[in-house]
Amino acid sequence: MARYIRHACVFCALLLAALLANALRVQVVQSRAYDGNPANRRSAIARYQQPRGNILVDGRPVTGSVDTGEQLRYERAYPDGPLYAPVTGFASQKYGTTFLEHTEDGVLSGSDPLLAPLPLWNDVTRGANAGGDVVTTLRRRAQEAAYRGLAGRKGAVAAVEPATGRVLALVTSPSYDPAELSGNDEAVSAAWARLNHDPEKPMLNRAVRQTYPPGSTFKVVTAAAALDAGVVTDLDERTDSPDPYRLPGTTTRLTNEGDGCADVSVRDAFEWSCNTVFAKLGVDVGVRDMTATAQAFGFNDTGLRIPFSVATSTFDPHVDRAQLALSSIGQYNTRATPLQMAMVAATVANGGLLRPPYLVERTTRHGGETLAGSGARPGRQVLRPATAARLMELMAGVVRDGTGTNAAIPGALVGGKTGTAQHGLGNSGVPYAWFVSWAQSEDAPEPQVAVAVVVEDAAADRGEISGGGDAAPIAREVMRAVLGR
Repeated sequence: MARYIRHACVFCALLLAALLANALRVQVVQSRAYDGNPANRRSAIARYQQPRGNILVDGRPVTGSVDTGEQLRYERAYPDGPLYAPVTGFASQKYGTTFLEHTEDGVLSGSDPLLAPLPLWNDVTRGANAGGDVVTTLRRRAQEAAYRGLAGRKGAVAAVEPATGRVLALVTSPSYDPAELSGNDEAVSAAWARLNHDPEKPMLNRAVRQTYPPGSTFKVVTAAAALDAGVVTDLDERTDSPDPYRLPGTTTRLTNEGDGCADVSVRDAFEWSCNTVFAKLGVDVGVRDMTATAQAFGFNDTGLRIPFSVATSTFDPHVDRAQLALSSIGQYNTRATPLQMAMVAATVANGGLLRPPYLVERTTRHGGETLAGSGARPGRQVLRPATAARLMELMAGVVRDGTGTNAAIPGALVGGKTGTAQHGLGNSGVPYAWFVSWAQSEDAPEPQVAVAVVVEDAAADRGEISGGGDAAPIAREVMRAVLGR
């Protein structure tokens, strides 16, 4: 009898071992496969069982969480959704996350290991950490001024602090309310379909994900290349620049919107945006040095992140002399995001030192304790300080005496450059109105803000002045907001 009992005990022990081995296989070996199985809703239920951390602007949250009482309990809320959509993106139970909601998801959702004081204990208990917060570099007043200035017109604004690279404003228009996508019901599906089929593309982040021909604002880069290469030594010396200018190797004649550009100095050509002068300057500098200068400013950089990715601004290094002439006035294949052009203005204002832009000042626990510092990165010297000083002089002249007088601010030194970028078949499209600028209070030791504005549906005429008429007033109000004027 004892033998049968021993056999039974051995058999039971084997069964227990098999159960433990199977549990080990399921819980450890195959845990990731089960966690990632679409049929397993436990991770989704756990993810939305607690409020999400917040994204902060000037110390105040621009996001929130709403308790729905449903299985996926908390939905994302956006008190000023359209205003901050290009920064926050959306956090949807159905369509995932974008922009800061995506790049900082670990902190906001509470899954970042830095939020776990006892990681091993959390692994055992499957405990959830409270979501942390993301503190941005944005200035509320600057963001509101940019949004108000665009007033629903298609376009974008980017503003940065030259000395640090902090992004102070990032606005795109038309915008949308990310809260429409937060849940998982039929209304969310309908909103998704409507937004994606809207011809105005409200979900397109024009400030960082759309590139445009920069038009005459690119003349800042061309002037920098000419000065650094020694092609221009005296801003007031007359140039050898015929009007019209025949593009090298072609019969095509490049003209200007106005008269008086033949052989004028670089200073006058910059203030009144003479295409012929700068097209010839680009050819005189040469494709190698023009490309090197453009790339130093950030063109052709495929890795720019703030922390979400930014579309690559481009300057074509494989062009003939005629194409180089057009590229040097911001046409042909030259393309730039508004953020890139803000970087150009900021570099000039910062003595030729480019500070890479960043949007996250720090991440914190829910109680405010810092988890990680800012996204600031080392700068790089793009221009000689003397070259930057002369460019600042040129840009200040545009606002004082040239096409950018609409950007002037009492009690502040302002520099700028207007631009009207032609596009469409045969340049038949309504030109894009551009303005890039920087501003410095009279009592400040250095410029405090650099701005780029593009308006797609500019209402002014096709002349160079449209950048000053449509875009410059928007830039002025953003700069005033930062300066406190």
